[in-house]
Amino acid sequence: MEFRQTQRPKYDCLLFDLDDTLYPLSSGLATSCRKNIEDYMVEKLGIDRSKIFDLGNLLYKNYGTTMAGLRAIGYDFDYDEYHGFVHGRLPYENLKPDPVMRSLLLSLPYRKVIFTNADKVHAVKVLNKLGLEDCFEGIICFETLNPIHKSTVSDDEDDIEFVGLSTTTTSTNTNTISSSKIFDIIGHFAQPNPSLALPKTPIVCKPSIDAIEQALKIANINPQRTLFFEDSVRNIQAGKCLGLHTVLVGTSQRVKGADYALESIHNIREAIPELLEADIKSEVAYSGKVAVETSVTA
Repeated sequence: MEFRQTQRPKYDCLLFDLDDTLYPLSSGLATSCRKNIEDYMVEKLGIDRSKIFDLGNLLYKNYGTTMAGLRAIGYDFDYDEYHGFVHGRLPYENLKPDPVMRSLLLSLPYRKVIFTNADKVHAVKVLNKLGLEDCFEGIICFETLNPIHKSTVSDDEDDIEFVGLSTTTTSTNTNTISSSKIFDIIGHFAQPNPSLALPKTPIVCKPSIDAIEQALKIANINPQRTLFFEDSVRNIQAGKCLGLHTVLVGTSQRVKGADYALESIHNIREAIPELLEADIKSEVAYSGKVAVETSVTA
């Protein structure tokens, strides 16, 4: 008797960044977000507007996000207030339902997870606007990796229903940290002092290797069998270091660290034929509410 062996698909998980990956940069959200961050720095933190451009660039370049950089150099603020200010006035109306993307995601028989540096409220709003809220198993977001408000198990079941939820993620309750002195990062780079190290940030976010490792652990993801979709070159390169298969979205020009490059997320099937290897043709829909991953500490 002859037994036919079914070939195992190359991947079992698709890990997606959110902003400027699942929707195009041309939507204008990124531009508005940058302006809101600058306004927050001026209006809420009292930073001189003439320094904003240089400061913002240095913080983003050295810490992954402006927010992480601001905390590193000594500014103390409420994270929810920051996210509310930065995301609360975004032109979400520019995002329209994307039935093509929805159909594509539902037709791919793999685990699908969102991994964003943004907060939960923003992530859920974007997915709802795009009509993709039931296409993903869960969201790994700012609160997942920085669970500052989570001292007990959440009452919200959607926060903890993720398979393989880690209970070991550690974090610092950063809102209790205050600094009377702000580190002059502009001066530091203008006249580098080799003996003076950059201060560390208490915020965990991409492209830090630690952030990606924690995300993989929390969602129980095997990097060797996962495709990571990102619009950020440095996030792609960090993911590659940990063994993820990588897809740079927003350009067809492949860069170091990217296994694939897609002009648009809609080109998944044409550009990555391995995704069609799966023998199963199924529609994987999740419950209408997306599970948001949040670390639970006992």
